Amino acid sequence: MKPYILLFFLAVFVLGETRAQNEFDLNPSQSMLMTGKGQGQDGAVNPYYGQTCYAIVENRGKGDFSVRIQQDGEIIETITVAGMEVKRIKLLKDHELYIDSGAEDRAKLKLEFEKIEN
Repeated sequence: MKPYILLFFLAVFVLGETRAQNEFDLNPSQSMLMTGKGQGQDGAVNPYYGQTCYAIVENRGKGDFSVRIQQDGEIIETITVAGMEVKRIKLLKDHELYIDSGAEDRAKLKLEFEKIEN
């Protein structure tokens, strides 16, 4: 019976860690690479890394922040996410996704990914 209890707590810990890695709180004027560089370099865990997918960005704060999409150092698009807004952004396999907080407000967000079905 004890091994099952240990496995239960291990599963809860691992799932909790995965979920926590996709919730962020950035200081004012802070930028963070969320995904696009690869394992060990990204701020968020994208289970569809290397594939085109959707990034679901949920602003959990009152202030606006920006989502910046880049490819090979070039800015492709900048999207404003208003307070308490959710945006679904198509993220190509070779794109990098950054979050840029506002100059005065912290960025509080949750980031999830969704597979694109063909």
